Amino acid sequence: MIIKQEPMSIAEVKGMLTEEKTEMEKFVKTFTKMKPDEAKKMREDLDKLEIIKMKPETIVKVIDLLPEDASDLNKIFIDVSLNEDEINKILGVVKTYK
Repeated sequence: MIIKQEPMSIAEVKGMLTEEKTEMEKFVKTFTKMKPDEAKKMREDLDKLEIIKMKPETIVKVIDLLPEDASDLNKIFIDVSLNEDEINKILGVVKTYK
């Protein structure tokens, strides 16, 4: 039974996995270098920006992909257009976690 459905970054999933070596754990370790506590803090920092256009799903993608520039960021935000100030704020947060 699903009790709650919430988007999670790969790093956050990594923090929830058990000690046993599963296919999921191998996948997660392959695709993220970020620690779960860093991902949680980054999510909080992105939430604090209070950019209405950022939905939980896009925040997770920002955490997973760690975009380096406006072009990368625009590939995540395909349904909305970010202005220069919003782009700079998001990229500023991302840079603190690289």
